[in-house]
Amino acid sequence: MSVWSTILDMAGRAFEPEAEPPQPFEECAPQPGDVGFTAAVIGLAAKMAKADGAASPEELAAAANVFRPPPGEEGAFQRVFALAKQTVHGFESYARQIGRKYRARPCLLEDVLDGLFQIAAADGAVTAAELAYLETVAVHFGFSALEFRRIKASHLGPDAGDPYAVLGLLPGASLEECRAAWRRLAAENHPDRMVQRGAPPEFVAIAQQKTAAINAAWAQIRSELQRLAPADAPAA
Repeated sequence: MSVWSTILDMAGRAFEPEAEPPQPFEECAPQPGDVGFTAAVIGLAAKMAKADGAASPEELAAAANVFRPPPGEEGAFQRVFALAKQTVHGFESYARQIGRKYRARPCLLEDVLDGLFQIAAADGAVTAAELAYLETVAVHFGFSALEFRRIKASHLGPDAGDPYAVLGLLPGASLEECRAAWRRLAAENHPDRMVQRGAPPEFVAIAQQKTAAINAAWAQIRSELQRLAPADAPAA
């Protein structure tokens, strides 16, 4: 029985409007078939899609693309998603539960937030309500305002042409600070590293897009700072 069928079979009421979130799951890396982790993440995804008042077919398709139910289980996945999206009630409990478990593994928490951004953007726009939802989830995951600014910028583009946001820096950071941030983020978001830290393999495509945004931000900052550097300054 797949994880989707298991959720429906063993926790059919888990996502009803007044239901409690899944019981705390064990302190271990998420593995295929980890019903607790999967239920919490799909709960966040479906409730995020409902945050602007209606979960669109495009958002359901994006969720299926992120979670990749196996052949024959698409119907079970859709039923799980339909149960979870009935209301946004309780989403903070899901976010707190995941945040508590993986607070020491912020890269994995960021992987989850990346997936939520992908689902939010699937219908062509991330609404103010969806963005507020994502920001609240990020707070429960332990991300600072600056870190959320960086994550948001890597998906939606930097605010007002600000590539520093992608690297999690404030405008005015030095070239060395920007280079160090770029190297760290590029390493953390490399697809191979995602597999090593236990992230679902379906998130690799998201990591590739994110890495491209990180590299583009660094290239823009480096070009701008080099233009402003004194003529006799060494090349970066």
